[in-house]
Amino acid sequence: MTPQAREQPIVVTAGRVKLPGILGLPSSATGLVVFAHGSGSGRHSPRNMFVARTLRDGNLATLLIDLLEEEEAEDRRKVFDIALLADRLLAATEWLSHHEETAGLRLGYFGASTGAGAALQASARSPASVGAVVSRGGRPDLASVYLPDVMAPTLLIVGGHDLPVIEMNQEALALLTCPKELVIVPGATHLFEERGTLEQVADLALRWFLRHLNRPGS
Repeated sequence: MTPQAREQPIVVTAGRVKLPGILGLPSSATGLVVFAHGSGSGRHSPRNMFVARTLRDGNLATLLIDLLEEEEAEDRRKVFDIALLADRLLAATEWLSHHEETAGLRLGYFGASTGAGAALQASARSPASVGAVVSRGGRPDLASVYLPDVMAPTLLIVGGHDLPVIEMNQEALALLTCPKELVIVPGATHLFEERGTLEQVADLALRWFLRHLNRPGS
């Protein structure tokens, strides 16, 4: 049985803003995954918390973080400002690189919905910092001009009934030049609320991160 991971609240300073997060640390973490949530969601997202628990059970540290302050989250322009969200994600990445308990860990991004666009843009802007990206029901089209520059191996996961998003991800897959894969989960809608579908997402994400974050020389 995997020992219980330790969770602690943290605050990342990004310029003038302070971004609250929850850092989950297994006793023998082999990598670190930062979550970029979709619009209207945050560090307490039940779906991302579920995925994070699965990753921690696989000895990956996790950071669930709000990329916007509470007042900012009420501004729809900022909620869909992918460049701003990517800036905040990179600020969190920088913070983690200096934090004593995470400084030596290879890092990946898990992006959901619009957060996937921010994760992919941030990955393209700082390729040396990011070892892998996983997108759940993501909008990679929101980072379309950055996709050819993404170097991190990228896994796109889409629900089989999420037809418009499937097409967006197929188009994004064609633009990506990094190691890449698109997995369509049968019977799942956009939020993966159907029985067993979120478990499939978590398992796929865990395997992708373990494969790419733990590669020798990566």
